Amino acid sequence: MSFSSIRLDSPVNMIVVVVLTLLAIIAVPWFWDRWKRKRLWRSATILLAVVLLVVTTGMAGNMIGGFFPTVGSLIGTGVYSGQGTDAEAAQNGEDLEKLRDTGVAHAREGKGTVVHMKVTGRRTKLTRDVTVYLPPQYFDAAYKELRFPAIEWIPNYPSGPEVFAVYGMPQQLDAAIARKALPPTVVIVPDPTGVPKVGHDTECVDEVNGTANDTYLTADLRDWALQKLGVSPNRQGWTIAGWSSGGYCAMNLVTRHPQWYGQAVSVSGYDKAQIDAETEDLFHGRQDINDANNVRVNVRLHPSPVQILAISGEKESYESYAIDQIRAAARPPLQFTSWRIRDAGHNMNTFKSQIPDVLAWIGSHTTSPAPAGRVADTTGGVLPWPLPKSGAHGALADTDQ
Repeated sequence: MSFSSIRLDSPVNMIVVVVLTLLAIIAVPWFWDRWKRKRLWRSATILLAVVLLVVTTGMAGNMIGGFFPTVGSLIGTGVYSGQGTDAEAAQNGEDLEKLRDTGVAHAREGKGTVVHMKVTGRRTKLTRDVTVYLPPQYFDAAYKELRFPAIEWIPNYPSGPEVFAVYGMPQQLDAAIARKALPPTVVIVPDPTGVPKVGHDTECVDEVNGTANDTYLTADLRDWALQKLGVSPNRQGWTIAGWSSGGYCAMNLVTRHPQWYGQAVSVSGYDKAQIDAETEDLFHGRQDINDANNVRVNVRLHPSPVQILAISGEKESYESYAIDQIRAAARPPLQFTSWRIRDAGHNMNTFKSQIPDVLAWIGSHTTSPAPAGRVADTTGGVLPWPLPKSGAHGALADTDQ
């Protein structure tokens, strides 16, 4: 049995661990007097109860947060083809063409194709895991000359691309494209953290005297996607989205690089990099670089023609406060929209409940697939497919909620 086959998100496994934990806790007083002269056995019983209690707590937190689907993904030995992906591609996706038959078969069922690979950045030389969703139209001959819009979806810390399937994103994307709430879109899900994950929250920034996470996630991945995936170079065809730390990453990266991105969506994100037990001081006293990665500062001092949707739950006081601060600081031409929703707290269920609305919002702001060299439709709606030669369509309006 491989570590990738041991599920951390299974309710059955959770029940088994809870039962074992309760039995271990009961065993401590039960055998205490009987093993009065067997101190080693007493110690072993206590240790077992403590370990199982820690495991139970960790599994419960993991199921709420949706961080790691398997033991393999937790310790970095996960087999991605066994974690919701359809295929494993070669380094940098050099052999994507071999997926054509799989993609065509999926397209007949209205499904996209999910593929995992390692991608090395041209500038940073960083190599990280990347999962890519290719829409049903990707291998369709009618779309061969068209450039697809792209979404870069940033996982929450300490997760990586393996959570893409845990969130049910492939099915949500299939449904959104089928009902024309979202145009056929390539979705890129990178690992924002690298190895090690635990205790190394990068917040997607270029660390002072450290790893160039921002450069990898923006310049490197965008350049790679333009060359290898054939996505649109139009900035309005590019959206960065994410939940929790991924939400902060989305807003920060888009406001820092408006020449490349048109939209950002943050669900339960915040306004600045954290400094806590999981996140070291990424800037090492450089207040100028700290400010350069503060969304609230950027939307006030360096507003750009980007559109941001920020969502927070009524019970998420910190995130809601941060969003209110960003809204108050935002200046034209930046367009800032916020939604305050009923929620179950800062957890995966709150995020998953927002996915259909988030995809619809992106669909109303991103471009439609268009021939290379032509500026795609950007008036706020989704054109029917295949694309007509001309025609008007309605736009979906932003509303603060």
